[in-house]
Amino acid sequence: MRKDIAMTTRVLINAALFGLAALASSAASAHVTLEQREASIGAPYKAKFRVPHGCGNSPTVKVRVRIPDGVVDVKPMPKAGWQIDTVNTKYDKPYKMLQTTVTEGVREVTWSRLSDKNYDEFVVSLYLTDDLVPGRMLYFPVVQECEKGVHRWIEIPKDGKSADLPEPAPGLKLMPAKRH
Repeated sequence: MRKDIAMTTRVLINAALFGLAALASSAASAHVTLEQREASIGAPYKAKFRVPHGCGNSPTVKVRVRIPDGVVDVKPMPKAGWQIDTVNTKYDKPYKMLQTTVTEGVREVTWSRLSDKNYDEFVVSLYLTDDLVPGRMLYFPVVQECEKGVHRWIEIPKDGKSADLPEPAPGLKLMPAKRH
């Protein structure tokens, strides 16, 4: 009798642990991410933000991406059924981009829509200046608004330490500039 109780208890504990692990892995894969997670500085980059879901059962109606320092020449790609808005400001300092110096540009991109319950991608063409440091991570904070609810994918690991954050910002590993 005791062996049966011990065996049943172990089976229940293992099932509970398996369920928690499955929940944790589905939550981890639910973050907004970048399709290409490495890019060279001093070069153009196509940032494709993946939004795998809405907020629970509520569809996504707005995605807002903040552009970090050192990223210039930002051009969002139009999406059928979505309106694009940008916020332009002066940079804290001038940046070199190829043969040009730029002093202002897009600092935030927002896509808005009435309703969508499906997986989606949001694309921005941009330029990663030589002011960025190879080997570091560059984070793009994203706010995802839904008909009911909001996900703020804005958490950035402290001191470059990777941590399991509940709502991490999409990160891009910066690689050295490619020389011709």
